[in-house]
Amino acid sequence: MKQLPILLILLLFVSGITFAQKDFQGMAVYESKTSTSEFKSRLQGNKDITPEMQKMIEERMKKMFEKTYILHFNMQSSIYKEEEKLDTPGQQQGGFRMMSNMMGTGGTYYKNIKDKKYTVDREFMGKEFLVKDTLTNYKWQMSGETREIGGYMCYKATAVVPVSKTDFKNFRLKKEDTKEKEKSTEETTKKTSFLDEVDIPKEITLTAWYTTEIPVSQGPEGYWGLPGLILEVNDGRTTILCSKLVMNPKEKADIKAPTNGKEISQKDYDETILKKMEEFREMNQGQGGKRMEIRMGR
Repeated sequence: MKQLPILLILLLFVSGITFAQKDFQGMAVYESKTSTSEFKSRLQGNKDITPEMQKMIEERMKKMFEKTYILHFNMQSSIYKEEEKLDTPGQQQGGFRMMSNMMGTGGTYYKNIKDKKYTVDREFMGKEFLVKDTLTNYKWQMSGETREIGGYMCYKATAVVPVSKTDFKNFRLKKEDTKEKEKSTEETTKKTSFLDEVDIPKEITLTAWYTTEIPVSQGPEGYWGLPGLILEVNDGRTTILCSKLVMNPKEKADIKAPTNGKEISQKDYDETILKKMEEFREMNQGQGGKRMEIRMGR
């Protein structure tokens, strides 16, 4: 029995050596799912949409809001990218392709936790951008609550963060009666924008589950800053859950920042997106807004 503590010390020592190796690398697969219940309820209440059209829209929304991503990481940096899949003909057309691009899908998200910087390549309306900026400094609040994910003991942490105006996953559609009241007022005061069509929460609460069994301050997308790998994170509408984890895979990934695209800050990129969204809205109004709204899943 006296040898047990020694064995535990040796195991911890060996584990520490493994994660301290310069060539250490891990691979995690994440499943991302965004709630579409609000959109579905709007579809069901729209008399202009047939059951067949509703089914088609829901299927396309499922493909747009349910994604698989792969995270390759080491002690200092990581790359996060959507798993490549062949699209069926006509799967991403019109408004759905536009929405998919606006939500930031595609591209490679690189973050360096040592330098606290990130780089992500984005394609928007045929143009390539290389967004470079500083990582968000999450003020995580630790909790004693625990749960098991994939055989790993995880700990709960939460953080309150402001919502970006280009974080389309967290937009809420305004109720019809609210929109009508605001419309009558705005028509006599100022020109409306597409942001007037939605409710944007000022802040959201993130809930993350991390494991200290993998002591790297990494996670999916731009999440980081905890004393262990984040295996699950939820922002109220979207849940990103790790479904597979491989330590020191035989095939090492090239963990480097993307380089293609026009270099731009996150602030300038967001302003560009909002400007293009407004242009798209004005064009939509001039070419039959109601028809386009249905294609967009509203």
